[in-house]
Amino acid sequence: MKTVILCGGLGTRLSEETQIKPKPMVEIGGHPILWHVMNIYSHYGHKDFVLALGYKGEVIKQYFVDYNLMTNDVTAYLGKGKVEYTNNGAEDWTVSMMDTGKNSLTGGRLHRLKDMLRPTGRFMLTYGDGVSDINVSELIKFHEKSGKIATVTAVRPPARFGGMEIDADAVIDFKEKPQIGEGWINGGFFVFEPEIFDYLHGDMTVLEGDPMENLVKDGQLAAYRHTGFWQCMDTLRDKNSLEAMWADGNAAWKL
Repeated sequence: MKTVILCGGLGTRLSEETQIKPKPMVEIGGHPILWHVMNIYSHYGHKDFVLALGYKGEVIKQYFVDYNLMTNDVTAYLGKGKVEYTNNGAEDWTVSMMDTGKNSLTGGRLHRLKDMLRPTGRFMLTYGDGVSDINVSELIKFHEKSGKIATVTAVRPPARFGGMEIDADAVIDFKEKPQIGEGWINGGFFVFEPEIFDYLHGDMTVLEGDPMENLVKDGQLAAYRHTGFWQCMDTLRDKNSLEAMWADGNAAWKL
């Protein structure tokens, strides 16, 4: 099963980093967050990736083209024009990097992959800037059981600030960054049947807009509730938080 990762956005809220690189290439622990996302799927045996590129997509292409060069010992046979890689530690991944337009929106990027994905059947999709300790195998099982066209992972992330409950002037409950108690949000980590393409219409389609709303109207959208770790990287603060978790050995998404 292929895994599509949306990698084309501008990442304007992380402009400190994204002036020179696309958001999925912002590093956590010396590796692009995209690499971390891919490792989540790879851990569960899903190693066939389709990267939907846009803004500064050439940076992502260069990273994977040079991946063996940068992660292995290299012997160059200059007279033969041959390069040999030894101590090979590269992941066994297939990575298709597809230009889906600089200005395409999320659904538009997926729509551009229609001819590639529709013939292969069911596929997964996520964003190139969010990590989780989600069990991908359980997500797929849930989707299969639902019998619906689409499954979205619903999450309840930690609040950015601590919460207090006050009675008169007395604090009766205090929680440092509690989990949000109201509602669920879209955490990405989708599973789609090929019929999803019937809900997409060109580059300006916002996946999270009309397609999702129409799937709901048709009774074709299931929600997989994930109550474990989930964190997106929208801002420099998010990036620094993830970096601290990795440095402290508390990266819950590390498998």
